[in-house]
Amino acid sequence: MTLTGLEPELERALDLAGVLVFALSGASLAVRRHFDLVGILVLATVTGLGGGILRDTMLGQLPPVALRDQLYLAVPLVATAFVLVAHHLVERMHRPVLAFDAAGLGLFCVVGSAKALDAGLGVLPSVLLGTMTAVGGGVIRDVLAREVPTVFKADSALYAIPATLGAAATAAVWSQDALDAPQAGAIAAAVLVVRLLAIRRGWRAPTAKLRA
Repeated sequence: MTLTGLEPELERALDLAGVLVFALSGASLAVRRHFDLVGILVLATVTGLGGGILRDTMLGQLPPVALRDQLYLAVPLVATAFVLVAHHLVERMHRPVLAFDAAGLGLFCVVGSAKALDAGLGVLPSVLLGTMTAVGGGVIRDVLAREVPTVFKADSALYAIPATLGAAATAAVWSQDALDAPQAGAIAAAVLVVRLLAIRRGWRAPTAKLRA
């Protein structure tokens, strides 16, 4: 069985799409924080590639695909150039960093979980790795921008939870030997929608109640 039950070209396309939207989120945040060209490029690169490099390293697929396929390194360059030239358009979008980040969550949780399953991991480790792939780049982005990572904020809308649900859905469909392009796209889109709805409606994850 090939990765995700999909053609390798499609799996690569999903992975690159995730790199692009995360790189755009990193570059957009860097512009808003008034970083220079180097800072924008660095934040775009680590945000776009961080989760995938973490995934491949933990799976023992070395060197990571981002260092074997030059197109992966070119994508953050494109994102940086776009944001530099058209950052006024990016800033007009409704909360662009969050929107790009939500799209990256959906794409990376699917690819990360499926790659782990293809490597022979069980369902729970695969869901964990899918979630880590999805949130890893955003965590690195926020740390470098000197912000509390979104995944750790108690007042943040649902973040890791949609990614985990998406990774679990990927594993469930995989187990039925039914994961194809429409299924993968539907799962990624569902994660995106849940994340954006959580932002819009203020959904929050449960927290511990402290005594006064």
